[in-house]
Amino acid sequence: MSRLLRRLAWSAFVVWAVVSIAFAVNALVPGDPARMVAGAQARPADVARIREQLGLNATPLVQYARFWKRLVHVGPRIIDPKATSDHATCAVLIPLGRSAVHLDFGKSFQKRQAVVDLVAVRLPRTFALAVAGMLVQLLFGVATGVVAATRRGSWLDRLLVGSSLLGISAPTFLIALLLQYVFARELGWLPLDGFGKTVAEHARCLVLPAVTLGVYGAAYYTRLVRDEMAVLLQQDWVRTARAKGLSPMRVVLRHALRNALLPITTAAGLDFGALMGGAVVTETVFRWPGLGELSVEATFDRDGPILLACVVVTSVAIVASNLLVDLAYSRLDPRVR
Repeated sequence: MSRLLRRLAWSAFVVWAVVSIAFAVNALVPGDPARMVAGAQARPADVARIREQLGLNATPLVQYARFWKRLVHVGPRIIDPKATSDHATCAVLIPLGRSAVHLDFGKSFQKRQAVVDLVAVRLPRTFALAVAGMLVQLLFGVATGVVAATRRGSWLDRLLVGSSLLGISAPTFLIALLLQYVFARELGWLPLDGFGKTVAEHARCLVLPAVTLGVYGAAYYTRLVRDEMAVLLQQDWVRTARAKGLSPMRVVLRHALRNALLPITTAAGLDFGALMGGAVVTETVFRWPGLGELSVEATFDRDGPILLACVVVTSVAIVASNLLVDLAYSRLDPRVR
């Protein structure tokens, strides 16, 4: 329990540090968000009025204190989005009887909407893309890595390792454009981009971005699993298992692959956290309306509340995935326990 509490405290510190750095960078980047909201032809008086409405006339330290004070606080159990109270842009995080713990990212400068509502719409889409991409990575990467390890030194091993090197070296946008050209434009099997309106259309639109992430990540897992398995298959306990008459498939999957799960789990946890932050390039190329695309729009628009919200969600997803990986270690390897 004490170890878990230490890990939670360290995770909270990491989130605070990352968000603080993002806040400082956003404050130092040249550009006036009030001017972008008002327009290039706006009068100085209008820009000053908008700056005051957005709270940008305060010093960066005051804005920083306001952000953390507003981020998580206690408020009424029922929130009326149409009200003009301080809790109009909040979302209930933890109910506490008649009151509740609120999460509040403020209101978007450009969209003039509560940021929690924008994130709530985009987050499930990024989660779906991250899960689908992760499944493709693990299925293809682990399978090809195992095959390459069991056929080490053969032409098949060299082919798979060479293909994985090509997959790692190719930029993500190049893989995306190639898949779009082949499967969307030439064959017409899948949509070119977008999100669709029905569940079936969502699933069809998800295939190409998920495969794009999968091809890029599977190349890394192929080399990782191949190198780990090649070492494990030379161990004495593997030769003992073979001498006992166990089938080659059982030796590889039950004994060698099980012991290679620790590095695979570590890499998968880090990758999933990064994907939850938004695969920016992939979401932009395929116009997938997730957190990655939202963060790109916020960066160009100098929309600080949206940008900080994306940073908070990203950092929480990464530290949470790392924490789950640490907890899974004791299940995968009794020696860690």
